[in-house]
Parts: sequence; structure tokens; C-alpha cells
Amino acid sequence: MEPFMSDLSALSSALAATAAAAAPSLVSVHSHRSRASGFVWKSDLVVTADEALADEGEVIIAFADGTTRPATIAGRDHTTDVALLRFDGRDVSSTPLARDVPPLGSLAIIVAADQGTPVAALAMVSKSAGPWRSLRGGDIDARIELDTGLRRSSEGSLVLDASGRAVGMAVRGPGRTLVIPAATIERVASKLETHGRIARGYLGAGLQPVKLDEGVGAMVMSLDKNGPAAAAGLRQGDVITALNNAPFSSMRGLMRELGPDSVGAVVDVAALRGGEPMRVALTIGERPA
Repeated sequence: MEPFMSDLSALSSALAATAAAAAPSLVSVHSHRSRASGFVWKSDLVVTADEALADEGEVIIAFADGTTRPATIAGRDHTTDVALLRFDGRDVSSTPLARDVPPLGSLAIIVAADQGTPVAALAMVSKSAGPWRSLRGGDIDARIELDTGLRRSSEGSLVLDASGRAVGMAVRGPGRTLVIPAATIERVASKLETHGRIARGYLGAGLQPVKLDEGVGAMVMSLDKNGPAAAAGLRQGDVITALNNAPFSSMRGLMRELGPDSVGAVVDVAALRGGEPMRVALTIGERPA
């Protein structure tokens, strides 16, 4: 046999063995017309992609051996796309996660489940960079992108490196496949397991962007009378122009700043009231469940 063919056969066998080893911990997640993948993170907990999980109705998980079990949502975080399902899984093996970030150009294997049947795809790491923040304000520990598309039923699937270690979860990004890294999954899933949710900052005000002579501001359209904005002295009709001397730029930018670490922080709010400048100190609260 030619050396090239021998090497190719060895690679093929290694890939098949890697996918087969991960299959027992993979599940299909069925929730109100939505189909996704997931993996057993702990003996009775499954991690899946939040975006692929329906907002209502029962949840069923299907295993590679054809069995199905009901599950309940233990917690979900829209900002990092991590959701946690609880089920009776005392006899199910879990998947250990490796916090290593795969380097640019390395091979990755996406292992998913479709109607309970394991499916796999080979990919290359097309981007491997440092921490970033999602459009919804979630802190992601590494920016990992793959050079392949992702079928909808594969959202929430495992991403394995060339050594067969699970390094993250595959989700659909804008025109690419993103990987939620193991470090993010461990951090978020642990909080979801304990608290059922991730704390987020809360201003207690309904805001609407408005054009100003110099830039833009956020007009207070409504107030939670028991919320942080009202306690700080803001009123309906006030226009927020800056937070901690940083000019207001967009609602999306503001929401990004209201992450878990913002709860309890005191911010200096510059605003206009009837066209006159004013400042208040606002203590960011925790968004109600």
C-alpha cells in the first residue's frame, strides 16, 4: 500500500473512532417543533444551545440507543447561548470538557445527533482569538470559528479537537459556525445549575434612542417605580447622554454593559431634563427573573 493511502486510512480510522467515542453522551433535543443537539455534561444534566430551544412546551431528549427521556429546563442564558436541561440520567455517561483553545488551522470534529442518530462533520479552525462579547452582551472566553456550515439540528453539538477532547459547543453564527468554548460552558452551566439563571444588570427604565444636537441620547419613556433609575432620581422624559463620562452610543452598547459583573456597580449618569444638564448616581440592580 502506498504511504499516502496508508496515512489517509489511518486518519479515517482515527476520525471514526473519535466520533464513536463521543456518541454515547450525545442527545437530540426535541422542544415544540424545534430540533437541536446536546451532550450530557453531568450525570443528570444536558447542555444545549439556548437559541435552538423552544420557549415553551415539553422537552424530550433522544439518545443514540433509541431511548427517549423527558427533560426540564434547569436554566438558560440568552447572552452566551448556553442552556441546561435536567433529566433522570443516573445510568448515562457524561462528557468531560477540555479548556484548551484549538489553534488556527487545526482540525475539529463536530459530533451531533439527528433524531437520536449520531452525525459528524470534519472542519478546520478558521479563527482562534481571545475573549469577546456577544451581541446580547454575553462574555465568551475565546473567539473560535469553523470553516463549515451547521445544520439546525446540529446546534448544541460537541466540538472535538484532533485528540478527541471536547473543546466546546457548536452554534450557528452569522454566515459561519461558532464554538462556545469549554471555559464559557463550565462557567455559565455551573451558575445555571445552582441558580437557574445568570444575573444581569437592570436600570429599571424603558429607554428610546433620540437624536441630539451632539450625538444621540436615550430618553426615559417609562420607569419601574421600585427600580434603580427611579431610586436615583431619574424621571420620565429625561434624556441620558453619558454613563461614567462615556457618551451614550446605542441601546445595543448599553445592554452589553449590563452583564453579570455590573450588578451593584454605581454609575455616574449624565442626563438632560428640560434641556438642562444634570447628573445622578445610579446603582445598577439585578434584572428580575
